[in-house]
Amino acid sequence: MCKVIAIANQKGGVGKTTTAVNLGTGLAAEGKKVLLIDGDPQGSLTISLGYSEPDKLKVSLVDIISRVVNEEDIEEDFAVIKYKENVDLIPSNIELSAVEISLVNTMSRELVLRSYVESVKHNYDYVVIDCMPSLGVMTVNALACADSVLIPVQAAYLSVKGLQQLIKTIYTVKRRLNQKLEIEGILLTMVDSRTNNAKDIVAEVNEVYGQAMPVFPVEIPLSVRAAEISSVAKSIYDYDPKGKAAYAYMSLTKEVLAHGC
Repeated sequence: MCKVIAIANQKGGVGKTTTAVNLGTGLAAEGKKVLLIDGDPQGSLTISLGYSEPDKLKVSLVDIISRVVNEEDIEEDFAVIKYKENVDLIPSNIELSAVEISLVNTMSRELVLRSYVESVKHNYDYVVIDCMPSLGVMTVNALACADSVLIPVQAAYLSVKGLQQLIKTIYTVKRRLNQKLEIEGILLTMVDSRTNNAKDIVAEVNEVYGQAMPVFPVEIPLSVRAAEISSVAKSIYDYDPKGKAAYAYMSLTKEVLAHGC
């Protein structure tokens, strides 16, 4: 049975893409078949997996959405890139911005991505969607088709400040579009445990949100090596396998597996 996980936060630079890459490849290393979907017009996930010019790709998530909207057939593996063993990628590029605008006038616009994911998820154990840094139509589409949402939050004041709006959106989607949607957990990222500020923010997140929803016990440490993986197009396990970030993402993977499908 497949589990669909949306990685979402309307704030940029909190580690969504890094988490998508390392969670996806971590699950694959555990023998799970994974589909990564890049839901961001910036193509950050696509670039992080080595496709440095996503705007030049012949087909992408845009083409899938267009076919769903126009009720056209979608062939098996259409727009799917075989990234590595057990990991497939549906790439994205800047054209997704225009599609998001055009979806405003589409009937059942929040359910377009769900229609596609439902048709392919029998091929996978996990589908991981890297959402754009906004609460727009594409992010709502991701939440509408997900079983759970994983929320990366940078251990910084402004990042935590935006959590309330995101959680409100998640519960609205759950109420109106997707009753099965749950919060997989809040994941604290870029945690500099040497500073009192980071320790205070970690404590605040656990105190304010920990009673109502899961907060992952694992924290992703502030790491230069982790920040570099996008530019070298490698997972943290390949780039810095013995570093603290690799161990942290390995622990996150085990937590997600323990939650099960």
